[in-house]
Amino acid sequence: MTQPLYLVTGAAGFVGNALVTHLAQQGVRVRAMVRRESQAAALASRVEEVVIGDLQDPASLGPAVEGVAGIYNIAAVFRSDSIPDATFYDINAEGVRRLMEAAIAAGVPRVVHCSTNGVHSHIAQPPASETAPFNPSDVYQDSKLKGEMIAMEYFRSGRIRGAVIRPAMIYGAGDQRTLKLFRMISKRQFFYVGKGNALTHWVDVKDLARSFELAMMREEVNAEAFLVAGESYQPLRDCVREIASQLQVPEPKLHLPVAPVMALAHLTEKACKPFGIEPPLFPRRVAFFLKNRAFDISKARSMLGYAPSSSFADEIRDIIAASRKSGDIA
Repeated sequence: MTQPLYLVTGAAGFVGNALVTHLAQQGVRVRAMVRRESQAAALASRVEEVVIGDLQDPASLGPAVEGVAGIYNIAAVFRSDSIPDATFYDINAEGVRRLMEAAIAAGVPRVVHCSTNGVHSHIAQPPASETAPFNPSDVYQDSKLKGEMIAMEYFRSGRIRGAVIRPAMIYGAGDQRTLKLFRMISKRQFFYVGKGNALTHWVDVKDLARSFELAMMREEVNAEAFLVAGESYQPLRDCVREIASQLQVPEPKLHLPVAPVMALAHLTEKACKPFGIEPPLFPRRVAFFLKNRAFDISKARSMLGYAPSSSFADEIRDIIAASRKSGDIA
């Protein structure tokens, strides 16, 4: 009997690529969807097939979803000041609608949709469960919230079944965004904005990939959202201290005041945006030092059987080892 085939959208991205790797290791047949031909070669050896598809192009989605047993919708446009706001909504929200319609037309029974913890933004009373108020603070988070709500409408309608995953702060070997943090600490260039008390909660991308598969396999679960995160959360200063310790460098001690740095961030963003330039400093980057991100993952544990596979310290150790092997960190 032929094993079922599953579609992974956004397969060329950090999370999508990790999911493809995880599924391939489990012997799952995968069709990977990417936006450009140039992205296909890196995936070809690990998947059954690669298709070119775009959430902005409905005609490309029919062939992508045809004949699959389920869809992992990872594709999204991430934060960038060089991208118009309308594009965020067209991909992260309306793109979900286009994909759902294509899936229903093709008779696909199930979709697991990737959202973000950012739909809650700052957690005023940590840890937050899935019932915490929605409070998106930028266009990316707002567009992802709208996309999640669209997915939930379809799941509740009975036309297709599925679930939503809201990952915590994603990291892992090869992640270029968090690699910047490790590099700054390694080079003794890291500094805090504020006291470093904001809570941080990470999820290893390997655990996240496993949570997607669990959500797909739990066919009885429908129209539910799940916060997925690591074993524990801690203040940013504790996170930085652990990274510095494992890198064998002094713990960063410099703390800059919030108000002038935030004011500079707003000015820099305003100056760069008309030219489509990515600003070196912007309010969202400052917000990293200020917002609480701490989550209760008991729902994912009980309904999906999800559990983090490693401690925070072990995850940091793995990232550092991989980054040194690749030459990204000395």
